[in-house]
Amino acid sequence: MTQPKDLPVTHLPERHRFEIRADDLAAELTYALHGDTLTFVHTGVPSEWEGQGIGSKLARAGLDHARANGYKIHSICPFISSYLKRHPEYQT
Repeated sequence: MTQPKDLPVTHLPERHRFEIRADDLAAELTYALHGDTLTFVHTGVPSEWEGQGIGSKLARAGLDHARANGYKIHSICPFISSYLKRHPEYQT
């Protein structure tokens, strides 16, 4: 059985989200893009996957995407805000 942490993160720009999906479960990081600012809105991880680093994996994917595209970062998502405090390398 594939572990959630080994699953790829998929970027779905038409839905403004990053996700990790397996069977009938999905973890997501949603965002809004306004001009050159990417605002992280919500991170959701199924209870079955909690504590396995899935939220952090989504955070890294979203933040790496923002950095690669030159977007300013804004977060109204408590998880992403907390992640940014713990990982100053992503602060701009």
